[in-house]
Amino acid sequence: MSARPAAVLSSGVRHPARGVVARLTDYAVLTKARLTLLVLASTATGFILGSAGPLDTLMMLHATLGTALVAGAAAILNQVLERDVDALMVRTAGRPLPARRVSLDEALYVGVATAVVGTLYLLMAVNVISAALAALTLVLYLAVYTPLKRVTELCLPVGAVPGALPPLIGYAAAHGGLTYEALLPAMIVFFWQFPHFLAISWMYRDDYARGGFAMLAVHDPDGRATARQVLSRTPALVIVSLLPAAVGLAGAWYAASSLLLGVGFIALAAGFGVWRDVPAARRLFIYSIIYLSVLFVMLIVDRAGG
Repeated sequence: MSARPAAVLSSGVRHPARGVVARLTDYAVLTKARLTLLVLASTATGFILGSAGPLDTLMMLHATLGTALVAGAAAILNQVLERDVDALMVRTAGRPLPARRVSLDEALYVGVATAVVGTLYLLMAVNVISAALAALTLVLYLAVYTPLKRVTELCLPVGAVPGALPPLIGYAAAHGGLTYEALLPAMIVFFWQFPHFLAISWMYRDDYARGGFAMLAVHDPDGRATARQVLSRTPALVIVSLLPAAVGLAGAWYAASSLLLGVGFIALAAGFGVWRDVPAARRLFIYSIIYLSVLFVMLIVDRAGG
């Protein structure tokens, strides 16, 4: 018989409020709430870029809510599929499923139900294209990327595809369809994922090895191959980030901001190439989050000002 410490006071009396907080915390972990926030930011950016006239805030709310449900479902079902691997890794052993704070049946039910509700919500409240893109994201992430992580290091470029689809969901929600402009924020997110996840894989390469993942960093003891990937993909990201200005979707202010942010990113990528250690990888990882967040804010502000 076990008791949940978060729900019990020192006197031994159960405290319902603390039990609720612990439960909500578990579901924040299951849905990968921080990662989902980045997904929503890219969805909202796509929506704003796809808006030809006044911003339809209600439709944007529908699009981001539906996408949030699908993204959260994908995170839950990913942890259902990888619960055995998560139990082997220090970084993930404390997650709700391997720690048995949430049952497998409950997580599976909630994940499937949320995926269905999210997709249907987008279908009914937004449009067919956004719903189809969300469903495609779910399938690629769970049925292709997740199993590939144990097979080949090519899982990263494959996984970058579903990761780049949320801006398209937002753009289609606002515009009613897709144009070449919709590809620009998606391309930024696609290339951004390489330095971001390469940094993560280097920081936790021992954990990934214990879990049996076929990450590049696992088979790269001196970090040279990982560094080459970072140093080649980061400049590509910077070039892609300038495309909105090159095609007239954004102005000179965004171009200058993007270039400045990119120089910082390349500098940290070069630092990782020199040091190839965990602190350098962590700096690169943290900056990658700041970079994408600020870049999208700059793009939105520049677009609104234009």
